[in-house]
Amino acid sequence: MSVTPQATPTTPKRTGGNKFSVQTILLPIAVVLVVLFSLAPALWQLLTSFKVNEDIAAVPTVYFPTRFTFNHYIELFTRRPFWRYIFNSAFVSIISTSVALAIGAPAAYALARLRPWGGKVILASILIVTLFPGILLFLGLLEIIQALRLGNNYLALIIPYTAINLPLTILVLRSFFEQLPKDLEDSARVDGYNTFQLLWQIVLPMTLPALVTTGILTFIFAWNEFIFALTFMTREELKTIPVAAAQLGGATVYEIPYGSIAAATVIGTIPLVLLVLFFQRRIVQGLTAGAVKG
Repeated sequence: MSVTPQATPTTPKRTGGNKFSVQTILLPIAVVLVVLFSLAPALWQLLTSFKVNEDIAAVPTVYFPTRFTFNHYIELFTRRPFWRYIFNSAFVSIISTSVALAIGAPAAYALARLRPWGGKVILASILIVTLFPGILLFLGLLEIIQALRLGNNYLALIIPYTAINLPLTILVLRSFFEQLPKDLEDSARVDGYNTFQLLWQIVLPMTLPALVTTGILTFIFAWNEFIFALTFMTREELKTIPVAAAQLGGATVYEIPYGSIAAATVIGTIPLVLLVLFFQRRIVQGLTAGAVKG
């Protein structure tokens, strides 16, 4: 007697499109709103820098101008030595950033690998300094600048900027140095590398994204700093961009040159934007390094 095999029931296929998901719609909208909210001040300054004075003072407010002008940018460089302000900001920022990295990298490596006596106390002290508001150091720095006669000197800004950025530089680089495999350093020591050669030829090239990320953070602070630059630099040819933009004056005492101030803000922001875009890949690598252990 033969048994007839029974047909195996098959699962019916689902028909129809994908289910409606609120998240797929709300998430892009939220991202767009956050981006617009973050970029709105920068966009407003950019549009204001190209508006004619009539549109800037118009009531109701003209948000998107139909008449454009470059007079505000031209006035910056004809009425004021704005190229000199750019040079001052760039010089102070580059030198202070370079010195902070030159001092901070060896110090961070020593705390991460050499384990000096009292290292935990030193690390705790550095952490406390990073949490200390920089503005509270103002009066003390002012006394030091006056005692050393450093007023109207680039060192009056380079030294404070380096001192303020140095604790953050040490903490950030130390965390990156601790994540490096120690076997590579041990092999280099067997090959005859001393500590300086090991740091310069092996460790620093491996932590280049961290150096770039830390350097950009210190550079941005030095570029945008206002209080110290306003107080320690009183000569016109030594002012930085933030101070020069804040002190722009109109044709009369009662006129506020909103167009020129907006143009100065745009010019002061462009180098930072270009710097971040140029080192974008290094910054992403530096911020994500150590997030996934391999």
